[in-house]
Amino acid sequence: MDAESADLSTPVLRSERVRGILGLTLVALACGLGAWVFFRGPTPFAIDVWWNQLFVAAPSPVLLTFALTMDAIGGHWVAVYVVPLGGALLLFLVGRRWGALYFLAASVGSAAIVQVLKHTFGRARPEDILVISDHGSFPSGHTANAATVAVVAAVIFPAVWVRIVGVAWVLAMAFSRTYLHAHWLSDTLGGALVGAGMALILAAFFAHLRIRDDDRLAVRRASRRPDATLSGAS
Repeated sequence: MDAESADLSTPVLRSERVRGILGLTLVALACGLGAWVFFRGPTPFAIDVWWNQLFVAAPSPVLLTFALTMDAIGGHWVAVYVVPLGGALLLFLVGRRWGALYFLAASVGSAAIVQVLKHTFGRARPEDILVISDHGSFPSGHTANAATVAVVAAVIFPAVWVRIVGVAWVLAMAFSRTYLHAHWLSDTLGGALVGAGMALILAAFFAHLRIRDDDRLAVRRASRRPDATLSGAS
């Protein structure tokens, strides 16, 4: 067995293959949900109507301000340029060079799949929408962006608090999109599936390169330890 085969048999890379399979499954589920939406016609799901009517019946200035803030942060030029480029720059500066490329690739891949599905299924948005949005309600691009960021962060920094914050971020974005009547609830589910799925697929694709980041940072941390300095001087 050569070195590359040995590497591929390690538990870490086996788990990365599982991530890739899970990511493909999530994207397939998003496509399946979109097909279901398309073939059932213009009538939204009962849960979509119920959820949408909740906010029509109980408007709140505080929640509206929150939702509009999330709309600005999670979409438009902020989501297209600031978040991917800014996030990649931060990762590069902390020594995650391949992690930065992974984040950019996941952001672009997620956005591309969202646009393909939007134009394929062409679902109409709720009639009482409060913001200006592009063509196609399914899936939610804002929620897909949020899920991509959350999963990439959890992959690169696998701490429990990172995962908790990521889940909260995705739920907050999904809530804001439905509060503004920019999307049906099922649109946000589709967006979350696409964003998380693409992030997992590309996590598996970039696995070897991300491990290089981990190894390089481990060596750097070890070289800064006081015991390493003393042993080098002796």
